[in-house]
Amino acid sequence: MTSRIHTRRAIWSRMIPAAIALGSLVATTMTGPAPAAAITGSANPVVTWDLNAQTAIWDVAAQQPNEQVRSFAMVSGAVYDALNAIAGTPYQPYLVAPPSRGTESADAAVAAAAHDVLAALFPAQQERLRAQYDAALAAIPDGRSKQGGVRVGARAAAAMVTARQDDGAFGDQQWRNGTAPGQWRPTPPLFLSQGAWTGHMRPFLLPRVSMFGSPEPPRLTSQAYTRDLNEVKEVGSATSTARTPDQTEAAIWWHDRRSASWEIKRQLAATQRLDALQTARFFAMTDLIVADSGVACFSQKDLWSYWRPVTAIHLADTDGNPRTAADPGWQSLLGTPPFPEYPSGHACGTGARMSLYRYFFGRDDIAFSGSSVDSGTTRRFTSFSQALDELIGARVWGGVHFRTADVEGATLGADVYRYAVRHYFRPLR
Repeated sequence: MTSRIHTRRAIWSRMIPAAIALGSLVATTMTGPAPAAAITGSANPVVTWDLNAQTAIWDVAAQQPNEQVRSFAMVSGAVYDALNAIAGTPYQPYLVAPPSRGTESADAAVAAAAHDVLAALFPAQQERLRAQYDAALAAIPDGRSKQGGVRVGARAAAAMVTARQDDGAFGDQQWRNGTAPGQWRPTPPLFLSQGAWTGHMRPFLLPRVSMFGSPEPPRLTSQAYTRDLNEVKEVGSATSTARTPDQTEAAIWWHDRRSASWEIKRQLAATQRLDALQTARFFAMTDLIVADSGVACFSQKDLWSYWRPVTAIHLADTDGNPRTAADPGWQSLLGTPPFPEYPSGHACGTGARMSLYRYFFGRDDIAFSGSSVDSGTTRRFTSFSQALDELIGARVWGGVHFRTADVEGATLGADVYRYAVRHYFRPLR
């Protein structure tokens, strides 16, 4: 147990020097020049349209997690570029800084940017999205400010849609199947193979997906592998008596495909009193970094093609390790995702996300909460590191990952975060 705690602490200790070195950026984020008047207001249009995006991405399209992150990144990146331009480009644009006088309506710009990206992503939803868009514009007084906001938002959206054409999303790549011990193969009960294209998609921020990787997963005869397998076998089974009720709840909560992370992102914008521009930058940084952590992670899954716990436990009598024992009837608490084990995609995304939150707000100890329909509960956290630690455990308690895959996934996500904040979204004044 001590070695695992030290491993998790190492993830965060590697972030501390970066946070110190980039401290001036944090200060600028939270206390920089006041944005133009058009960026302020009682309602935050960025939060409103992030909710609208969630409806389109999940409630209607029901995209899977590896698909969701690309869609959110495209919406948030366009919204950020639009508001950043209206504010006078105080930060590096992601793609473009459309011409602006600084008097354009932020509400109109956000609506146009988000709507146009969503309509391009989901043509079947155009009628519903147009009604949402028209209602948003109807609440804005007619005039040059409104027209200008629409123009700026539309140009930011067009740049994003153009940039992501032929980016490799939804390609026809397939996972490699193997029959040798340690090699991935589709898992029960559905035996699906999905999402292989994710590791081949062009990143949003990274110059190349291969610049970050994970070390070789534990060898099947190693002490680390023995510890990992026996742990998930005991606490991750559907009938485990070693797993506590709270661990069961956490496993289900973190597995919810509706993702409490969307709610948490919006909650932090509200509790930390971010204005529209700060919210747009915060959302864009979060969503683009998380998307790239997914690309990097799935590329590594493709490289290592490592078997899932359910396969490993069923076939433990073939792994050459006398300290593991097969249980052909073992079932995990949660359904195993239809792609290879190592590293953990959820840990990659959460490691990137929580690292960015700590950096953006300049501290770790910010309380937040999130709700899950699947678990029927709300979980509360006192810090970002606490949430990451729980996620690392939750994937084991759910029976879908070995602990090493979670730890290395979180480390990979932190690597992506560090590169991104050093090269993108930086203050220009």
